Amino acid sequence: MNILVINAGSSSLKYQLIFMETESILAKGLCERIGSDGSNIEQKAKGKLYRKELPLRDHVDAFNALIAALTDAEYGVLTDLSSIGAVGHRVVHGGEAFSGSVRIDGAVMRALRDNIPLAPLHNPANITGIEACMAVMPNTPMIAVFDTAFHQTMPRRAYLYGLPYELYERLKIRRYGFHGTSHRYVSQRAAHLIGKPVEQLKLITCHMGNGSSITAVDGGKSVDTSMGLTPLEGVIMGTRSGDADPAIVQMLCNADGISVDDALSIFNKKSGLLGLTGGKYSDWRDVKQGAQSGEEEAVRAAEVFAYRVKKYIGAYIAAMNGVDAIIFTAGIGENDAYARSLILSGLEWLGIELDADRNQTREEAFIQADSSRVKLLVVPTNEELAIARDTLELV
Repeated sequence: MNILVINAGSSSLKYQLIFMETESILAKGLCERIGSDGSNIEQKAKGKLYRKELPLRDHVDAFNALIAALTDAEYGVLTDLSSIGAVGHRVVHGGEAFSGSVRIDGAVMRALRDNIPLAPLHNPANITGIEACMAVMPNTPMIAVFDTAFHQTMPRRAYLYGLPYELYERLKIRRYGFHGTSHRYVSQRAAHLIGKPVEQLKLITCHMGNGSSITAVDGGKSVDTSMGLTPLEGVIMGTRSGDADPAIVQMLCNADGISVDDALSIFNKKSGLLGLTGGKYSDWRDVKQGAQSGEEEAVRAAEVFAYRVKKYIGAYIAAMNGVDAIIFTAGIGENDAYARSLILSGLEWLGIELDADRNQTREEAFIQADSSRVKLLVVPTNEELAIARDTLELV
């Protein structure tokens, strides 16, 4: 079966077509600048690049464009839509309504709309993508796969905030966590590489990219994660502050005469690596280059980022009463030996010992020293494949 995986943003639409018998990617593409001037589609398939600039007024136009690309006589891989057995949609926030992937129907769509207050930037785009796909492919099964679902196994002690309980009951203010599809995939893959059932392992998964989150996975289940009600909580990120005293919002509003929305914009868009480098760098690659060249701003940002991740690793070892393996994934986690070495240095007393030579990799690999009691792995994430597998199972 061919499964189409969709990740819809407010002005973009990423997709992959996966042949599930071999789990091979037949085509992958991106529609950009939907609803704006200069909109285009770019697709890679059969070793060829298909690129076309065309007006994409909305997501329905984008879906029609991707179908045209997939069925193009020269650059496509399909003859018609009947070759697509199902569509898997990435949805950011499922709230408490969904603890796993589900087949999309009217009740699911209503629940997605109910969750918009929990993810006002992401869920509307995901809903738009689903509705556009249904308009183009009305008879094809659609599956929703949620970023938050994996973390619905967190115990109450981990997901509740120290706020009046009435706020949780009335507004569902609690910690939800994100990147769940990635954390689930890499924890299962790591267990396979280690050669033990994931149910027998205590794992810490470090998904580190422009957005980063750390998760404690005990027995294959998420028991704590660094992101919270929104993706703002947790470790330092590209432009997000991570953990910060909420009283800072009030202080900024009073001192600078700005609104709460303006203050949160600072937390989300002007903080993290960007803020710590004085507005110079939001990309870890630039921070790394600057730090290794001795730039004080970059050194400062690298130190704070690595320290915050290290603190979460220590906390999750305590939460699980031990750890068997630590896994690094996503853009920084998979590709940057410097970041991994900064994070893991000083943890030798816990039996965590990095091998400097093995660490010089961007491939799937064990990177611990022979004497390390804890296994250390680099595992490239594959959220699209995880979505496709869930989709196949449900149809």
